[in-house]
Amino acid sequence: MDRLDKDILNRIQSKFPVTSRPFKVLGEEFSISEASMIRRVERLVSDGYIRRLGASFDSKRLGFTSTLCAARVPFEKLEDFVGVLHSYQGITHNYKRVHEYNVWFTFIGESKEEILNNLADISEKTGIRDILNLPAKKSFKINVEFET
Repeated sequence: MDRLDKDILNRIQSKFPVTSRPFKVLGEEFSISEASMIRRVERLVSDGYIRRLGASFDSKRLGFTSTLCAARVPFEKLEDFVGVLHSYQGITHNYKRVHEYNVWFTFIGESKEEILNNLADISEKTGIRDILNLPAKKSFKINVEFET
């Protein structure tokens, strides 16, 4: 990764241009072509420096509700359980933890009832009965930017 890659990462992590041709805008800003900008960003993705390129929305302001969930999943059922999770559009991400509750995930839905119904459905499909629903009582949003 060269200095330009680092500058691009610093620029796009929280101020990505919202336009029909964002890589053209970025290219002009960094004095490179749109095609060169696209190639650099694609390489940063393929090399693992960028995990995800996309918008983050405030689900509450958009009228949705969200919750953090945790499940106690036996090792031999992990793959199947996560496969079922991936079939639900409202699950934004999930991760494995070294903990009694070893699968954690966030769930966004149009209502608390929708989330509860989907959690019951996941439990029914997977046979995993120990799934915690941990809605936030207070939201703390911290803007994190990493200087490269």
